[in-house]
Formats: sequence, structure tokens, C-alpha cells
Amino acid sequence: MSNEKGFHMTPEDFRHYGRAVVDWIADYYERIESFPVLSQVQPGQIRGSLPPSPPLHGEAFENILQDMETLILPGVTHWQSPNFFAFFPANASGPAILGELLSAGLGIQGMLWATSPACTELETHVLDWLVDMLDLPSKFKSTGSGGGVIQDSASSASLCALLAARERATDFGSNQHGCDGRLVAYASTQAHSSIEKAVKIAGLGRQNLRLIEVDNRFALRPDALARQIEQDRHAGLIPCFVCATVGTTSSNAIDPLPEIGRICRNAGIWFHVDAAMSGTAALCPEYRYIHAGIGLADSYCFNPHKWMFTNFDCDCFYVADRGSLIKTLSVLPEYLRNKATESGAVIDYRDWHIPLGRRFRSLKLWFVIRYYGIEGLRFHIRRHVELAQDFARWVEESHRFEIAAPAPLNLVCFRHRGGDEINRKLLDRINRSGKLYLTHTTLNDRITLRLCVGQTHTEERHMQRARKTIEEIAAALE
Repeated sequence: MSNEKGFHMTPEDFRHYGRAVVDWIADYYERIESFPVLSQVQPGQIRGSLPPSPPLHGEAFENILQDMETLILPGVTHWQSPNFFAFFPANASGPAILGELLSAGLGIQGMLWATSPACTELETHVLDWLVDMLDLPSKFKSTGSGGGVIQDSASSASLCALLAARERATDFGSNQHGCDGRLVAYASTQAHSSIEKAVKIAGLGRQNLRLIEVDNRFALRPDALARQIEQDRHAGLIPCFVCATVGTTSSNAIDPLPEIGRICRNAGIWFHVDAAMSGTAALCPEYRYIHAGIGLADSYCFNPHKWMFTNFDCDCFYVADRGSLIKTLSVLPEYLRNKATESGAVIDYRDWHIPLGRRFRSLKLWFVIRYYGIEGLRFHIRRHVELAQDFARWVEESHRFEIAAPAPLNLVCFRHRGGDEINRKLLDRINRSGKLYLTHTTLNDRITLRLCVGQTHTEERHMQRARKTIEEIAAALE
């Protein structure tokens, strides 16, 4: 028998250290409010604290975990803090974290049905559940001609939708010969920057992205869209893709889907709807108005990793015609051929997105839905909206601040009445205080502060503290 040292962690050691890691995470959540929300380190500080060379010999796991505490934690911006109000949330929850742990433990690569049938079939089933949970059109279910797939983010979903739109518009010629410079895509001036990145990656070119003006609610103007499409057609170009947004990043504006959808249908243009954060609100029947007109869409996506307590990354992307998507993205080398695929009876999700490989992401989503239930998810969504609306009323009643955009759900855009400079200083001091974290945007060429309520554990006391901090810092600046 060999006496050589083994370098792997034994199952018994894994059991021991695994408990230590779970305890560390649980302790972290118990003390998370003691940390400044926005990391206070300087550029290069974390790297400067790390050894210049990797270890030749393995180190004790206890030392590694201790370095998490002393070296890494100071450089963490605490997205899971209940005082995190920046960007849109990337919230997590206990069930999601445990589902992610099981996914990592199984370590499967679910590129084909055959490489792990449960990975594919659970994903298909859970995404069909979500069609019903959000009251989406049945055409997005796998039982018909459409279906859903988990992408890493809405950026990837929009890219895949654009690629399918490109191929449909060129009868799949672009995949063979490349783009000829005539394809045109459309989105509002408030659409996410991922649309601009997508047109670059897809080969349409930035100059062929038309950013359509918005109305006084920052929603895309259908008349301007129709006019631009007509102008491009007259110039010999080929309109192929329109992205509407349900809940823009800057202001949570909701584009008018019925009008945009009819324009796209009449013009034969692929209609994609990006509901990255706000789509989750449709779990509650009273907020389903945000999806009015969604039946006209060719594709749709929303992010459970933003507001549905499912840790990053998890975007649910739906298409009404999976055949177009699969034909656009499918490449089948000999080493991937197998009887199940050739039977045509299974889904191979490798054909539904950019990468070949894929993790078992549906496990964490399944855990969240089963643990909370629809009732529990609705409770927290309603509570977040209520807290945001209370904050909006506080702004409206304040003599210092004003509302900068409509606040239909959980994002409040506001500004100090004193102008851009005081708003810049206010934001900087708020974030340096460590008590809460806000981000900003520009609306009507004016600096605007954004407060988004969506972190898993945010409660009334955190909102009260946020209001007090904002008020005190503003007063000190005047």
C-alpha cells in the first residue's frame, strides 16, 4: 500500500469544514449591519494585502477561512445588507444559497439532456411554473412551440433574442455569410446598456442601433419608433429587432408594450421585452398591468436574481418559437451526438444560449419557489413596494427634496432641490458614511439619486434610518 500523502479533502474533512463555512455565512448575515455597506478600501488595497506568490504547500483550511475574514471581507460591498439601496438588488436567501451548494456539490455539466436529465427536465418544469406564476402567455411554455431557459443574465438573454431576430430577418443567412450592414435594432434612450453591447457582438454595429426618444414618464414613444422604422425602410435598411423595457434601470419606466407590439407585428420585427427586475412584481396580481401587451412579444426575460431571492446568476428567458432560437445557435459536432438528441424527444439547452456548458441553476430557483411558496414571495414583493412608496411620500412632503420620476414600484428617483453639485456631494457623503448605499443617474440632464428597495431583509427600521441619514447629511451641506 502506498504511503504517499493524499492532497484531496476527505469526505470527513469536507463535512467538518463545510459546517464551518455554513456557520461563517450564518454569522455573516447576523452581523452584516455592522459593516459599511459600500466597501471603504482604496484601489489596490486588497491585492496589496495578498502574498505575491502562491503557496507551494497546501495550507490549513482554518487559515484560509480566517483570511476570508481579515483580507477579503474589508473589500466586500455588502449587497445582502438590508441597507443596500443601490442599482437594482441582487438579493439572495437561505434556500437559494443551499440550492447553489447542492448544485456545486453535484458538479454536473448539463449541456445535453443526456449529460444529466434532471438538470434539463427540472429547469423546463420550473420555468413552465413561472409562466403560470407571472401569468405570462401560454405560448412561452415548453408544452407548445416555445419554452424557457435559464441564462446567466438579461444581457445574455437580450443577445440571444437579437441573434434569433437577426437570423429570422435574413432567413438564417447571417450565420452563413455575416451581416451586410443593413440590419437595424431599436430600443429607447433609457434601455439597458446591454442592448448596445449586443448589437456590437451580433455584428449589426453600433451605428445601426436606434435609440428612440421617450415621453415625460421616460417610456419609449411608439410614434417615434414607427417613424424611425419607416425612415430606415425607406433608406433600404432592414429593421429586425425592437427591445421594450418593463422597468428601466434609470427610472423604472415601463414602455407601452401593446403599442410597440402592434408596430412590430405589423412590420414583421422581432419584439423582445426586458423585465429584468420589475417582472418579478407580476407575481402579485395587482402589478400584472406591467405586462399588458406581453402576448405580442417574441421573447421575454426577467431576473429572479434581482428581486426573487435567488442568488446571482439566474435570468429566465422565454421564446414563443424555440425553433428559431435553436436553429440560430445550434452547432452539433460528432462528439456531442447521442441517441436522446437524435430522437428529437428531449431539450438540449446548449442550443438555447451562447456557452456550451451550463450549471444546475434551476436547483436554487426550485428551492426558493418551494420554500417560500407563491404566498411568501408575494408577501415580500408587496412589502418592498410599500416601503418604497412610503419613502416616495416622504420625499414629496420634504422641503429639501423632489421626486424626479414616477415611482410605480420599488424604485424612487429623487433629488435635492439645490442642484447637481449638492446632489453629487450628498451622494458621496451618504455612501462614505457606510450607513447605506445609493447610486445615481441623469434624468432630463439633471443628477438624480436612486433608492431601490429590494434587498431580502430590508424592513421599516432600515428605511427610517435611511431617511434620517439622508436628511442629516443634506442639512449639513446647506
